[in-house]
Amino acid sequence: MADEAALLDLALSGDEAAFTAIVTPLRRELHVHCYRMLGSFDDADDALQETLLAAWRGLGSFERRSSARTWLYRIATNTCLNLLRAAARRPARALRLPGYPEPNAHAETTWLQPYPDALLDELPADAPGPLELAERFDSVSLAFTAAIQALTPRARAVLVMRDVLGFSAAETAAMLESTPDAVAMTLRRARAAMRDARPPAQARPARAEESARLAQAFAAALAERDIDTVVRLLADDVRFSMPPMPAVWQGRERAAAFLSHVAFQVPEALFVPVGANRQPALAVYARDAASEAWRANGVLVITTRAAGGGGEITAVTRFDASRMRAFGLPGILAGLAWR
Repeated sequence: MADEAALLDLALSGDEAAFTAIVTPLRRELHVHCYRMLGSFDDADDALQETLLAAWRGLGSFERRSSARTWLYRIATNTCLNLLRAAARRPARALRLPGYPEPNAHAETTWLQPYPDALLDELPADAPGPLELAERFDSVSLAFTAAIQALTPRARAVLVMRDVLGFSAAETAAMLESTPDAVAMTLRRARAAMRDARPPAQARPARAEESARLAQAFAAALAERDIDTVVRLLADDVRFSMPPMPAVWQGRERAAAFLSHVAFQVPEALFVPVGANRQPALAVYARDAASEAWRANGVLVITTRAAGGGGEITAVTRFDASRMRAFGLPGILAGLAWR
């Protein structure tokens, strides 16, 4: 584009405002790209800042053989790969949690954080990529984000670049300093691994309206401590998990034990409907008996699937209260705003 070329000329001459004008429209999609690669909202923040700093410092080496967007994606991808190498040294978490019911499964991917829908809404509707709208939403789901973390970092990059963002094999190879043949081979293996990890086609999410209804009913039942209603909303194979802990409580019976011994120990709770990863989610506030304040307690992201004439809840993923900042929610509610 002529406008981009003019801005690049100015940026190359040291005009920081021109550089900002180039990167600002791309910030959200670059951040989401880093999130997919890293599985962490916080790590994506760090990766984006490193990407933009590296781009500014290395602007003189940009030869304009590709668009600024492609060049920035190359920097962002390699920044994420470097961060993933460092992340491999993270210590493992214990499976057993004092005071919690015995888990009966464990999660392969534990380094996971939610992504607020309000920020996903900032993505341009016409962002390049081969995916239809429903598939584009699926590519930021918790299930996709968790599954892709099980791939090797390089396979992760190839799958996202090719299948989510729609870059060609040649473009992807250039970004990763590889060859189109090597990219094609890595992509085949990554797709096969993802097919094994993802739910079958008949286990797709319930419609958005039904998912919202399930989340509302789940919140109401939790608030009323109505364990029977909660259990009726759950699928037989429901999974409760709490990243970054690897513990998983799977199945209705174990989920009911988890809720009875943990969730219902909170004296009184409020549930704020939010959206995360294009899924219904609930921000939880617990009543502090001493101060009577409503304090941030965590975020529940709810996964559903179509079943019969409606839907059912197949997973509830709990994140700690620190995640609520990304949703723009306060640590303490000023009053009884929601229930």
